[in-house]
Amino acid sequence: MPTFTLHTEETAPEQSKPTMKMVKDRYGFVPNLTRSFAESPELNEGYWALSDLFDRTDLSPAEREVILMSNNRLNGCHYCMAAHTLDAKMSGVPEDVIDALRKGTPIADPKLEVLRKFAIKMNQSRGYVSNEDMDELLAAGYTNRTIFDVVLGTGLKVLSNYTNHVANTPVDEIFMKTAWSPDEVVETEDA
Repeated sequence: MPTFTLHTEETAPEQSKPTMKMVKDRYGFVPNLTRSFAESPELNEGYWALSDLFDRTDLSPAEREVILMSNNRLNGCHYCMAAHTLDAKMSGVPEDVIDALRKGTPIADPKLEVLRKFAIKMNQSRGYVSNEDMDELLAAGYTNRTIFDVVLGTGLKVLSNYTNHVANTPVDEIFMKTAWSPDEVVETEDA
């Protein structure tokens, strides 16, 4: 079984160092996820570029977190769920929305709930969502662009969730207060 290194700015491959510096400048530290990513400079750079692109969509912070946290839960990623819980709190996402996303329960806001259900269907069907699923999203006030933005957010989570699974990335101390376990999930009729 391979052992993966949590690289520092000193041990990282040369090509990963600019991305690590950018992340440190942005957040004040280099999260363990980025330290794991550093083994592959292209994955490291690609993840952060994709993350920046996802942040530029016309989705609100709450809508972006609905997509990201739904994928984190479905993929069982304890690292990303902890990190995105803190991100969501810092972005002003309502506590009841965060709690529902962590537990996998319906969101009281009907529009966000439609988005949550669509993100779940996108993940579980591996992109083979039905016309009815897309029509329901559009009827809630979303657009064709939103469908593709859900694909973008899902792809972003594949990169981070799968890396964390493979590398067994430890949760950073800063995220420990928002640690998450799949045991929190309440059985729902997701898809």
